[in-house]
Amino acid sequence: MGEVGDNVQPRSYWRWKKQDFFPEESFQNWGTYRFALSQAHHRFKDRLISRSNDAEEIEELRKQSENDMKRCLTWWDLTWFGFGSVIGAGIFVLTGQEAHDHAGPAIVLSYVASGVSAMLSVFCYTEFAVEIPVAGGSFAYLRIELGDFAAFITAGNILLESIVGTAAVARSWTSYFATLLNRQPESLRIHTSLTDGYNLLDPIAVAVLAISATIAMISTRKTSYFNWIASAINTVVIVFVIVAGFAHAKTSNLTPFLPFGAKGIFQAAAIVYFAYGGFDNIATMAEETKDPARDIPLGLLGSMSIITVIYCLMALALAMMQKYADIDRNAAYSVAFQSVGMKWAKYLVALGALKGMTTVLLVGALGQPRYVTHIARAHMIPPWFALVHPKTGTPINATLLITILAACIALFSSLNVLAGLLSVSTLFVFMMMAVALLVRRYYVKEITSKVNLIKLVIFILMIIASSMATAAYWGLTPNGWVGYTITVPIWFLGTAGISLFVPQQRTPKVWGVPLVPWFPSLSIAANIFLMGSLGSTSFIRFGICSIVMLLYYVFFGLHATYDMAHQQDKLKSMKVDDDNIKQNVGP
Repeated sequence: MGEVGDNVQPRSYWRWKKQDFFPEESFQNWGTYRFALSQAHHRFKDRLISRSNDAEEIEELRKQSENDMKRCLTWWDLTWFGFGSVIGAGIFVLTGQEAHDHAGPAIVLSYVASGVSAMLSVFCYTEFAVEIPVAGGSFAYLRIELGDFAAFITAGNILLESIVGTAAVARSWTSYFATLLNRQPESLRIHTSLTDGYNLLDPIAVAVLAISATIAMISTRKTSYFNWIASAINTVVIVFVIVAGFAHAKTSNLTPFLPFGAKGIFQAAAIVYFAYGGFDNIATMAEETKDPARDIPLGLLGSMSIITVIYCLMALALAMMQKYADIDRNAAYSVAFQSVGMKWAKYLVALGALKGMTTVLLVGALGQPRYVTHIARAHMIPPWFALVHPKTGTPINATLLITILAACIALFSSLNVLAGLLSVSTLFVFMMMAVALLVRRYYVKEITSKVNLIKLVIFILMIIASSMATAAYWGLTPNGWVGYTITVPIWFLGTAGISLFVPQQRTPKVWGVPLVPWFPSLSIAANIFLMGSLGSTSFIRFGICSIVMLLYYVFFGLHATYDMAHQQDKLKSMKVDDDNIKQNVGP
């Protein structure tokens, strides 16, 4: 299915037949599809416990793309991609929004909390990306460690994160472009009579998405060159914002420091976590990296460490320039400089913000389709989206999918509607990554004893349950402390239990997360805690999206992946039989 043999003429990239979208046996006709539905229970059990392996993800699944992506990136490219993918709408827009609504001057502490959680996730991503250098990122890693169904849930959230995140940044781009033209942030949008939050149409955002996607589809290497230039300009603006901001700082603006209490810090942290979300795009470029073992740790850890410091300094500079109640929610930095008499500076800030958001969109248009490509390789979505163009070496079909869907959402939905939903999805994926790392280190099929496996499962469930209880107690009783005397010790005992009573079964070959199981366990707790700090509306939207994902899985994804997996098993069996025949016949 999708593999080009030695004696088969390669097919055209641009093809539209049913077999290109639904090659699986279950979808050949209505009869086979009805039979597949009747076997849903059996197939679900099969997919629930099935796990992939490193070799299958790295070698076998890549054949579904028919053409290889080009290995053309170094640690230097990845570092700048890190800057380009992360620094954008989050710091320039969400900082003002959350300082005004939830955290006040303590927004800097929100960035510290989010930064610590993000760095823990970066550690997990880096170990996986070094050992499994494929385009699928967290989807591939979870498919290996937690199984096919867990990978599907993650795949759905990755797609949601990619589409919604891209739409949110595109909406922000329009706001700053309006400020650059000395107009109100909403002035370039078309006002309609639709429901509030969906009534401001944004055709400019759609155009920006189309341009970014076109550049990314042409060439990965040329996209990297463009990102270098744009990120360098953005870096100059960031240095200016920090230096000029502190030059006009007033310590009196930091009072009161906690106008919304400690709860506001974590409410804001859960939202501004969106500002750190782009780093996972770097892991998807492992397949195009010349030396993943060296380049990925340098690119990921180096860029994220610097970005965390930059975010905290920029947030503090904004909080000291203006009273939190006066901070503009849409174009915070531009208006802040205008308030201290530097009217001209707002244009420089708006230009830098535009450059930052442009690179976020550009790197997103490069990284997110790599996720989609690998998801399609596993046939969780039609394999047509897995195809890599033979000339450009880029997944054009997958890029078009993300861009078209993101453009439709960006046209209608406001940033505040998008950010909360995105944060739930992002935090959920990062939490799953930490769980997967614990499984990778402590469980190896056919080696780990059943007793140790049971102990590992119990301890991980203790970590997750105690983290959820801590988040729930914080949300229900923000000023209480008694509940933490129960939940925190349970988390500690769960983590210590893994450390003391479950032997590690795997040692990283090149680079590994330090202090395992403590760092991954802390990452689980931090991500769940930040999820618990989000409003109920975000979870309702997340729940609705999850239900839609599950319906899709029951009626399509389950049967496509089942057929794909068993087709691969048949091919392996045939290969073994052929090898045995050759050995018996002899030379």
